[in-house]
Amino acid sequence: MSIAQRTQVGIVGAGPAGLMLGRLLSLQGIDSVILEARSQSHVIDRVRAGVLEQATVDLMHQVGLGQRLDLVGLRHEGLYLAFNGRRHRVDLSAATNGRAIMVYGQHEVVRDLIDARVASGLPLHFEAPAVSISDITGRHPRVDYDDDSGRRVLNCDFIAGCDGFHGIARGAIPSSALQIYERTYPFAWLGVLANAPPSSHELVYSLHERGFALFSMRSPTVSRLYLQCDPHTDLAEWPDDRIWSELTERLATDDGWRPTEGEITQKSVTAMRSFVTEPMHHGRLYLAGDAAHIVPPTGAKGLNLAMADVHRLSQAIVEFYQSGRTDLLNTYSARGVRRAWRAQAFSWRMTSLLHRTDNDFDYRRQLAELEDLVSSPAAIASFAENYVGSDFSSETTFSA
Repeated sequence: MSIAQRTQVGIVGAGPAGLMLGRLLSLQGIDSVILEARSQSHVIDRVRAGVLEQATVDLMHQVGLGQRLDLVGLRHEGLYLAFNGRRHRVDLSAATNGRAIMVYGQHEVVRDLIDARVASGLPLHFEAPAVSISDITGRHPRVDYDDDSGRRVLNCDFIAGCDGFHGIARGAIPSSALQIYERTYPFAWLGVLANAPPSSHELVYSLHERGFALFSMRSPTVSRLYLQCDPHTDLAEWPDDRIWSELTERLATDDGWRPTEGEITQKSVTAMRSFVTEPMHHGRLYLAGDAAHIVPPTGAKGLNLAMADVHRLSQAIVEFYQSGRTDLLNTYSARGVRRAWRAQAFSWRMTSLLHRTDNDFDYRRQLAELEDLVSSPAAIASFAENYVGSDFSSETTFSA
């Protein structure tokens, strides 16, 4: 026999999107229950994105979680584009009236949000997988989920599907009501986490004859680096020495700069795909984050898109409970789709600009395009504006 409970907003998924939505709603006095299939340690420990746009940094401060971010986060006012053996600095802040990015791992964002949720005493259930979402076109949609006591039913006014690309939320919407757009790229990223002090105080994106490479960091003592590789790469074929040799080959520049080597503590291969769902809601089920869209990581947009989604959704839900109006709920998807496609466009440009194909014509074209980018103030301004991102409040509706 199922045990039933009631809340205003059921949130499926305790990643950054679900946790931030719960935080935003709680600050407005709106009840929510957050359900997560994995354990708390798994959610905190998984290493994902690490670049926060200015708007995401501002949102963390808005919800009262900016203290540790300011203490250990790494503010970057620029980045480097490297090609033909040279690094070229792009001054992001100068081109965007002082806006910047913050290097602060997604797992750190999640840790801050979990700590705040636990301190509030509000419902957050780990190892509680949602098994079905139903009645989404009625006034009280429901989530059936399992926990240690058995099957439970969560009756809601609204459901937020924040459970990622492989979650159940998107599948609860009839396929006839969705349009899916996707693209799979013919390469992947081999990513490593290393106990090595960053040798550059800003990110380095590199186009090399042997393929793309990215130098990043997570702290003053930990570096995060990536290599373009085949999607079917076997990590067993990549011992540490080979990884460092290839990173040095692709990243080192004529001014003597190269990445500092250290103990590699994590290795992974990340597939590259673009994915957009239209619309982002059906009935009273609203999708946010990776449940609605996936972008290749080159443009550093995934986490930031998720934060924009839940900022928009929280405003819409608050409007409903405060005034009974549904204007923002009705435009949630249109505004989100527009932002998602802008992020896709920028991420695709970054990906096609910096990843090597087996066509030498493409490589020479990429070099020419990079030369144009770093030598044109107008091109730099456009690049910087896209990279640091726009305010979440700047969204407008979009019609294809």
